[in-house]
Amino acid sequence: MSDSYQAALARSAAIEKRLEERPSELRMLTGDRPTGALHIGHYFGSIKNRVKLQQRGAEIWQLIADYQVITDREALGDVAGNVRNLVIDNIAAGLDPERATTFTHSAVPALNQLMLPFLSLVSVAELQRNPTVKDEAKTAGITSIGGLLLTYPVHQAADILFCKANVVPVGRDQLPHLEQTRVVARRFNERYGTTFPEPDALLSEATLILGLDGTKMSKSKGNVIELRMSADETAKKLKGAKTDSDRVITYEPETRPEVANLLLLISLCEGTDPEQVAVEIGDGGGGELKKRLIDAINTELAPLRARRSELETDPGYVSEILRRGNERANEVANATLDEVRDRMGMRYV
Repeated sequence: MSDSYQAALARSAAIEKRLEERPSELRMLTGDRPTGALHIGHYFGSIKNRVKLQQRGAEIWQLIADYQVITDREALGDVAGNVRNLVIDNIAAGLDPERATTFTHSAVPALNQLMLPFLSLVSVAELQRNPTVKDEAKTAGITSIGGLLLTYPVHQAADILFCKANVVPVGRDQLPHLEQTRVVARRFNERYGTTFPEPDALLSEATLILGLDGTKMSKSKGNVIELRMSADETAKKLKGAKTDSDRVITYEPETRPEVANLLLLISLCEGTDPEQVAVEIGDGGGGELKKRLIDAINTELAPLRARRSELETDPGYVSEILRRGNERANEVANATLDEVRDRMGMRYV
């Protein structure tokens, strides 16, 4: 375990403590790119933490990062439909739109203007070293990284810092992006005066969930369980999940990653320990493992799917949520940009 990851774990534990003692001090920014349907990786890796923070009293800001769709693809797809589905999925999972600010990236110009001063605080070499950017380029099949993808971590810094968020729920694979945000905040404060918090990660219990084929879970690979899938569709996909030839089920993430991944998913749904799940399945083999996983996933997602069906019948409700959220985000972003200009000596009237 690296020193940086240990430090992130320690800060995450401190956030958990603050949630218990002083939740009103926490402002969370979380976001999704509208590139397709959300899946169980999003659900366990981030969405459940969003809901938990809100239920405990933290302030929630949810970004729909529509501008970031073009970082690693030429075809936009149905951006408008994907935006609506993101809003619906989050509300169906338990996010309260009356207490959360949900907004779209493209609707907040002042947020994007923060990119210019932030870009002056990082080097090209730092951006090129970011492992998450490299992985996203590889996943998308990009051999020559464009300027927008290269600066993606700085976009995220602007997303997080415009509202002065101090906590971001992420999985382990997104820590490099958040560390870049912390660096940007620190350097701005050192150069121009204290302005931004250095946000911490609230790490999910599911630090890294694999796809059904044993590789990184990704919408583009089709190795996911989408939240909008029916119970039957979910069962069909899970029956094809990759395991191995050993009939006795054991939880060994290093040597049996595919089996361990399915055990982890069961434990996240049931609130149990993956080692205990493995003991209970024993020599039931992959068939018994998948049967229990199908039951666990469908039971976990049943309330979300029912609520989702209700929300899909009222498109005006989703539009109103975005209208209100964009309005508030613009107010806050304009105020932050004015403060940044003051710090930099760039307010002339």
